[in-house]
Amino acid sequence: MAEIINLRTARKAKERAAGKAAAEANRAKHGRTLAERKASLAEVARLDRTLDGARRDDSGRADREED
Repeated sequence: MAEIINLRTARKAKERAAGKAAAEANRAKHGRTLAERKASLAEVARLDRTLDGARRDDSGRADREED
């Protein structure tokens, strides 16, 4: 015996699946959220500050390179 299917719920499930696929495509197309972009910019700024803080003074080095 065949399984009985409610056509209305099947149609709604199909529409939901199509909507989820469209949403996934839009997420891939438009990239990250604002919070994710701000977080990555903050992380890059933190890494730059850390790197600049560990930089050695190269004022004497420029004189040696000219020779």
